[in-house]
Amino acid sequence: MKALVYTDTMKTEFRDEAAPVAGDGEVIVDLTHCGICGSDMHAWHGHDERRIPPLILGHEAVGIARSGKYAGQRVALNPLMTDPTCEFSLSGNEHLSPSRELIGMRVPGAFAEAVAIRETNLFPIPDHLSFDEAALAEPLAVCVHAAKLGITRTGTDNISAVVLGGGAIGLLTAIVLGHYGIKTIQIAETNALRRAMLAEVTPATPYNPLDGNPSEQVDLVLDCVGAGVTRKASCEIVKPGGTIIHVGLQDNAEGIDTRRITLQEIAYIGSYCYTNADFQEALNLLADGHVSRKGWSEIRPLSEGGSGFDDIHNGKAVPKIILEI
Repeated sequence: MKALVYTDTMKTEFRDEAAPVAGDGEVIVDLTHCGICGSDMHAWHGHDERRIPPLILGHEAVGIARSGKYAGQRVALNPLMTDPTCEFSLSGNEHLSPSRELIGMRVPGAFAEAVAIRETNLFPIPDHLSFDEAALAEPLAVCVHAAKLGITRTGTDNISAVVLGGGAIGLLTAIVLGHYGIKTIQIAETNALRRAMLAEVTPATPYNPLDGNPSEQVDLVLDCVGAGVTRKASCEIVKPGGTIIHVGLQDNAEGIDTRRITLQEIAYIGSYCYTNADFQEALNLLADGHVSRKGWSEIRPLSEGGSGFDDIHNGKAVPKIILEI
């Protein structure tokens, strides 16, 4: 089969690879689309010791199941494989399972014509929802989970929020916050062209963080970058008694003001991936038309995926590039 293979730091190759073989409980999915994620870029930059080249990256995928109970059906792939018998899975927190594994990390991912994955990781796509829209289910599920973590603590009435980062996760998080009822949302983005786009496709008011923080502190901050500078900004922006949700994983450097967090009783919460319920909710938001890729994403053929990585690296890409297979 044809696949886009991560071969070395900042290098990919579109080439023939062995077709996947389904293991116990797995099915083969013939893929149609897969989005490029920030974690794929992190690996491509050589910053993820778990993703060792040569490796087929990619996990934001949709396609048609070849066998099993969904044979012939259009499906979205929840790429997070966990132990269904562990205490976390049994409590509905599958994403915290100690045995969790992601396709495209140590096992082949979805920048390919087909992938093997457990049947329990498949979610049927409604007939009216296109493959290219459904390919947003996985990143959207990340945002659903993060937003719900924040809103559970702050509520939505008279709540102000700031989203740090105007990439795909930040953009989708702002949309989700608005859908859940938060009316005062700002989003930080350094790129002027992207700020203009964010003003069109999200309910948030964009601002340039290089010009300083917002003039008033807010109840809820979602750091969708995860860098030292954004952790520092989070601690400065949030109100006493407020909540910070740390979503991004750009680095593991300094930035957290533990003294202010303690003295002002600020909640600092990590958010990783999503539950199965979050993934289904993301699909529902797409199917119901509450979230769309229009105005901020681009479709490219898998064979040109390498240029997609280059353009993202060079700041020439829209927030989301989806590769068509």
